[in-house]
Amino acid sequence: MWGSVGDAEEVCPAGGHRIECDDAAVTSYAAHLRVYEPIAAFEGEERRRWEQYARAGNVPSVAGGMEMEHAAAVRALVGRPPRVVPVVGEHAFVTEVDGVTLLCPWRTRIRACEASGDFRELLPDSLADAFIPRAAAEAAEDELEQWRVEHPDLHTHILTSTWQVPLRWFVLVDPDERSVSLGTRGTTRVSGRSLVYRTPMSRARRRTARALAVLRRTLDDGQVTAAVEDLGRWLEEFHPRSLVELDYGGLVHLLDDAELRQDESARDIAEALTALADGDGTRAGGAYGRVTARMKALQGVEAAN
Repeated sequence: MWGSVGDAEEVCPAGGHRIECDDAAVTSYAAHLRVYEPIAAFEGEERRRWEQYARAGNVPSVAGGMEMEHAAAVRALVGRPPRVVPVVGEHAFVTEVDGVTLLCPWRTRIRACEASGDFRELLPDSLADAFIPRAAAEAAEDELEQWRVEHPDLHTHILTSTWQVPLRWFVLVDPDERSVSLGTRGTTRVSGRSLVYRTPMSRARRRTARALAVLRRTLDDGQVTAAVEDLGRWLEEFHPRSLVELDYGGLVHLLDDAELRQDESARDIAEALTALADGDGTRAGGAYGRVTARMKALQGVEAAN
């Protein structure tokens, strides 16, 4: 649900060489899709709280925030009895665009409750109980339902995917919005390694609409189209002047430098959609296959000894 626990030195099977990461970078092998909203999009007490939070200035970095969540999740899971919901506190990522402060609340407890339900849906009850005790899962479900009743207008700003980047996420971004950092290599560690796309909400919505028009016209696979539709509905929940961020997160530590530089998955997905629109199934299949191969290589590490 939260990914695996890494050591200070990570062996990267996908790339075949060792990358040593600093403590803040060693988080779960998960990618993240985040939405940063203008503080003006929040209302009432929540808006006042986030205004005060942003003014205080003691805001975690993205790397630091992921490490805080990961450490809290590990403490929860190794507890006796284990807990589904980690204890982190109310935090948010904060950025500024054109003089406007944008904020992405973590809502860690709610995301953990949602992840518990999603995880159990993938497994038979007997097997799911071995990973998440039924009583803990039911408590998480009750907490999630109560939160939704008490906060019908609120939603989660972060989607997380372990061991891969969902291909539909690449629909939202443009290849030229890609930013890659190989990190800074010290005497024993590498820090600041990342692959991130950032785009305005208005562009993400337009790209989703164009992709849906192509998929509905050319594909018989309703699941693919439905997945993109769900993503589009999620985007509609946010302020139109929000910022969308696709972050490879801890997955960058499963890729060597060459693989990280050459990962052009957004470009391949864009090419696949263009080819579908042109009726060129062969070119579409080739582009789609390149992205699928990358993600399967990452997923394969999950089951590696």
